[in-house]
Amino acid sequence: MSALGKIADSVDTYNQFVAAEVARARRDEKFAAELRAKWAQLHASIEMTKSPTGTPLPRLALPSTDEPGAIAEFLLGQGFPGQFPYATAAYREMYLDKDSEVERVVPNALGTTASGKSPRGGDNQRHPATVREEPMRLFAGLGLAEDTNARFKYLQRNQKSLRLSTAFDGPTLYGLDSDHEGVLGKVGEGGVAIDTVEDMTRLFAGFDLTRTDASVSMTMNAPAPVILAMFIAAAKRRFGPDCVANLRGTIQADMLKEVQAQNEVIFPVDASLRFLCDMIEWCVPNMPKWYPVSISGYHIAEAGATPVQQAAFTLSNGFTYAGLLQARGVDVNQFGPRLSFFLDCGLDVEYLVLGRVCRRIWAIGMRDVFQANAKAQILKLHTQTSGRSLIAAEFQNNLTRTAVELMLAYLNYTNSCHSNSADEPFTTPTEKYALLASHGQSIILEESGVFKHTMNLFGGAPGLLALERQVEKGILDVFREMDTLGGVITAMEQRYQRSKIQEAGHAYEKQVYANQRPIIGLNKYVSHEPLPSVPLARTSPKKQRLQVARLTAFKKKHAKKAPAALQRLENVARSGGNVFGELVNTVEVCSLGQITACLTNVVGKFRPMV
Repeated sequence: MSALGKIADSVDTYNQFVAAEVARARRDEKFAAELRAKWAQLHASIEMTKSPTGTPLPRLALPSTDEPGAIAEFLLGQGFPGQFPYATAAYREMYLDKDSEVERVVPNALGTTASGKSPRGGDNQRHPATVREEPMRLFAGLGLAEDTNARFKYLQRNQKSLRLSTAFDGPTLYGLDSDHEGVLGKVGEGGVAIDTVEDMTRLFAGFDLTRTDASVSMTMNAPAPVILAMFIAAAKRRFGPDCVANLRGTIQADMLKEVQAQNEVIFPVDASLRFLCDMIEWCVPNMPKWYPVSISGYHIAEAGATPVQQAAFTLSNGFTYAGLLQARGVDVNQFGPRLSFFLDCGLDVEYLVLGRVCRRIWAIGMRDVFQANAKAQILKLHTQTSGRSLIAAEFQNNLTRTAVELMLAYLNYTNSCHSNSADEPFTTPTEKYALLASHGQSIILEESGVFKHTMNLFGGAPGLLALERQVEKGILDVFREMDTLGGVITAMEQRYQRSKIQEAGHAYEKQVYANQRPIIGLNKYVSHEPLPSVPLARTSPKKQRLQVARLTAFKKKHAKKAPAALQRLENVARSGGNVFGELVNTVEVCSLGQITACLTNVVGKFRPMV
């Protein structure tokens, strides 16, 4: 049995434990009294606020019950926010308005709240609420580094905190320099061109990356160790060597999903996983605020997977990384809190609970199979609205689609969120629609009262819980099927994940073209309007040649030092040392393409599995 079978069994065992405790609560008077006392304490800890129209609201909505079985079911099956098994939320407070005033209240006999004396015996205290950081992240990447920097500054005007999420162009994603034969026309297309540490410095120029509310995200996989090393080197140039421990953010770096779904792979699987684990192992002690991998289901879903398949493959990949790191001797309680996750959010009903179910399965598996502590049990989740759901026909309907998907993401209490732009079926987002994507999140979180006053307004609904049970069962069924194949990597070698994704994608397309899945404006309520004339975001040949000229100057400047640096990197790679630790030095004098070529000479190239 691989870890997946053990994890599936541990979830079933935990569910049996919850059912037994619910039954015990209904027959054991002492246990029931303990639960009621704890319930009263939890209610007493909840503060009250008021809506702008004057309606009193609790900062956290809990079931209004004194029945001990229902209390046990909520506390053990769902979990108080920030408590095991974390289905309700990863933290005690999320999204709540920090500017509102709150009032502490006293629970009555039924656990509901009423104004009165505080639990400490004094009068009610009014004070600012404590909240987690805002979840909005907006994605940008176009042209050269200074072009993306300008887009960052444009988007930043519409965010409370410093959130810089970066997309890279095709050559960079494949570890190629901009002067590589045949790639000039792709330089700066669909993302930003980054060849050297000097490009990385330009990319974040003018932003204080040491601010406590600053966070950087980079969608980068195969060359992720090189790109992160450039980011570190650029930050050290600007803020000094001591800044590294304070850098916050994440880099995607998820090589398993690349093989399974997205195809941006450079090195063989074993070497790719080695380089990733080298990076994680280095980052855990040296960059304690950084997430060195974002285990991504987004691209799995965009490739065609169902919501259940997306969750199953993503979680199983996460557990595989945990196993690889444990096998290296890395403490699960050190690396566990630095793992993060990234899910797609489409319009299918399963997305209403997907994040909740994933948090629950991850917490149980990490605790019971990997013996992780509480911090390492918490699944930190980034969500992006579905790119696949964006339709070119009557494309402004995409604004509504994305708004619905944002609501679903926030109902799952995602830790951070990116909203796609309505014009993405045509081009890299224009400023107009990138701004509307930003405002979509602001309207939901700041203008509406759905999330800013009370957490868990919708939790506990009978339909929600029934859906959670079915989605959880579907995920565990996939776990067990992969377990019979020998686990994630063995199943991947047999193309299990890829074949399942392809089958699901084909079924989706059949439903669309058979009108079994309505797509408004495409196969239902079609207006037959001509497609709009949308200006494409393109990088001019002049800018592309400028990027190549900069790269040429960099290589000439470091021509004497680069060969020795590459030789040191090769020696570390051949001797089994930590490659990432050496990359932090190599990037000072070598380009992305030079480093990729060096490592390829050592480990070879990826060959697709057949």
